[in-house]
Amino acid sequence: MSSSLLSPEYRPNEKEPFMNSRQREYFRRKLLSWRAEILRESNETLRSLQSESLAVPDMADRASKETDRALELRTRDRQRKLISKIDEALRRIEAGTYGYCEETDEPISLRRLEARPIATLSLEAQERHERLERTRRDD
Repeated sequence: MSSSLLSPEYRPNEKEPFMNSRQREYFRRKLLSWRAEILRESNETLRSLQSESLAVPDMADRASKETDRALELRTRDRQRKLISKIDEALRRIEAGTYGYCEETDEPISLRRLEARPIATLSLEAQERHERLERTRRDD
């Protein structure tokens, strides 16, 4: 789809055909923008970690820095996993399967995709999964 056909004000709506070319382009751009933002934050974190020194004489200060660093590394790991999910969603857009529940093949609501563009399950299927997980955990 030509980028000029999608205005900055465009938002997918229920009145148009589901996952038409405009909706696919909208979500593709949304995912790419999210991915770029995560990478930018990750690079800033990496620069910050590289510039910091753990050679702090005070034990309490050093422990605090090590805790902060561990938190940053956990955050980066979560971001890495999120980028992987974004990449998978972009592949689904290319394959024409984006926006459809991988369990039921039913459309995932546009509101859900707006809130969580990497969603692979409809809200109903996601709730079923969560109930099953809780049941298994309680056993």
